[in-house]
Amino acid sequence: MNPTEEAALQRLYADFDAEHLLPLWTQVGDLMPVHPRPQARPHVWEWKRLYPLARRAGDLVPVGRGGERRAIALANPGLEGRPYATPTLWAAIQYLGPREVAPEHRHTQNAFRFVVEGEGVWTVVDGDPVAMRRGDFLLTPGWHFHGHHNTTDKPMAWIDGLDIPFVHYTDSSFFEFGPEQVTDTGTPSVSRSERLWAHPGLRPLSGLGARPHSPIAAYRWEHTDRALDEQLALEDEGHAATVEPGHAAVRYTNPTTGGDVMPTIRAEFHRLRPGTRTRTRREVGSSVYQVFDGDGVFVLDGVERRLTRGDLAVVPSWSALTVQADSRFDLFRFSDTPIFEALHQFKEETE
Repeated sequence: MNPTEEAALQRLYADFDAEHLLPLWTQVGDLMPVHPRPQARPHVWEWKRLYPLARRAGDLVPVGRGGERRAIALANPGLEGRPYATPTLWAAIQYLGPREVAPEHRHTQNAFRFVVEGEGVWTVVDGDPVAMRRGDFLLTPGWHFHGHHNTTDKPMAWIDGLDIPFVHYTDSSFFEFGPEQVTDTGTPSVSRSERLWAHPGLRPLSGLGARPHSPIAAYRWEHTDRALDEQLALEDEGHAATVEPGHAAVRYTNPTTGGDVMPTIRAEFHRLRPGTRTRTRREVGSSVYQVFDGDGVFVLDGVERRLTRGDLAVVPSWSALTVQADSRFDLFRFSDTPIFEALHQFKEETE
């Protein structure tokens, strides 16, 4: 360009800026990359470091109205200090001390709890007390009142998963305080929702309509464990039952639709035999894994990280993941896949 044209172009860009405009031709590489380029980074949080920090918070930070929960969020190092594990998923370790009560509230965000150790806490969801025990996966769908109470003289910790970043980004969040004490202090071994809904292959005729989230408040470890064992036993007998050799997996589902437990969150459990190595996989959307038991290696975008019981790993969109089991390796996983499937933007690649 000659000097006159160059000066005119600079004036054009200055006028764009004054009117809060940006031309596509200077942005296309960032707006439309040839494949996902997430800001979030693969990262591992070690349980042996997380739990002592949560215990210290338990000694110093009260639970009550205002703060609501003693929950410590995983902040992905690539997301500039925001309290998000990924751009769509929030994950935290929550700690409840002896005899403590976390007051009831409700919010737009969908939530769940997964218990890696301990028992003695009941979460009360819309007045239904739900026992929390090791290996249990518990739901608190959006806009359902919920609180927690510890009935023992020992503390308990678990992980929370929510779609907070997605709801925040879409400016669709609502929040409402409930009672300061839980509405039912009962301690039944089985919740009312389980008594009605948690019978394999059966559903009550009183609830035939489809629901956007599962009506089951808790998916119990004994059923998950048995299902995974049977997949591996069938594989031993020569039947096709696993997703790949030595790799059993189940998905928690909504019995009213057969789909995911919540519209924005998918939850799965994976069990790998000792020595199993998965195929390398990439997919659109992000996920968080927690090691329930065993030892193994996650290879995240070519970098090896050794994980053991309680450790958490985040896998950003289109990051390559390979899992190697040293012992029997049990993994809980949750992801944002339902969002991308609903938008017809989900894509996966397996090497």
